[in-house]
Amino acid sequence: MTISQNIDFRELLQYVYNSFNARDIDAALEVIHPHADWANALEGGLVQGHTGIRDYWSRQWSYMDPHVKPVYFEEDDEGRFVVEANQIIRDLKGNIVSIKNVQHIFQIEEGLIRNMRIKPLL
Repeated sequence: MTISQNIDFRELLQYVYNSFNARDIDAALEVIHPHADWANALEGGLVQGHTGIRDYWSRQWSYMDPHVKPVYFEEDDEGRFVVEANQIIRDLKGNIVSIKNVQHIFQIEEGLIRNMRIKPLL
């Protein structure tokens, strides 16, 4: 993806979701800042930078098959980008383990994702 200051945040975030769902880490990292902080939903806390994100996603995919589909995008009052997403997690045999909606909150700086946090929806 060509990164530009004028890119629509929805397009940028949809690109990351598509890359994640396709298990294309390199494509996703193209639009994530090299020193980004990324929420670690499995173990808690944050992972840092491209290496941390790559390791986290690879570890996650080694024992589950998550698929995350954005259903709603908005910008909040603090300039962060909020995505409500439907998350379906399957085990490696294809059995559904969990279906729920989550909220991902992104900070984007200079056309790159600088951080991502997760807020569970009730």
